[in-house]
Amino acid sequence: MSTTRRSLLGLVTLVVICAAAMQGFTGWSRERLGTQVAANARPGDIHMIASVTCVYCAAARAWFNENRVPFTECLIERDAVCAAKYNALMAPGTPVMLVRGKRLLGFSAQAVADALATRTP
Repeated sequence: MSTTRRSLLGLVTLVVICAAAMQGFTGWSRERLGTQVAANARPGDIHMIASVTCVYCAAARAWFNENRVPFTECLIERDAVCAAKYNALMAPGTPVMLVRGKRLLGFSAQAVADALATRTP
């Protein structure tokens, strides 16, 4: 085997190992974040204003359920009070998360974790 071929094989092996390590770290981080949010969230802390057709709402719902995070949800197409709340917030889209009263646009597990960690006076 030539030196160039061995070097290329070594480089490819290194890239594969790094990619696998990053994927493992990302999975571990997500799991850790889910556990953290579930531990800090109490019933009533997280309310999601959602839309029936919103894929981000579906992803947030799945993440909350997968990590056993207590949350409530309303759908703007099916609930007039929910639609009025959504309109009053002047949100540009869904989901809108209300985490201990703090408005978050879109869904970010890290943003939810940060909002739960913030103590309100």
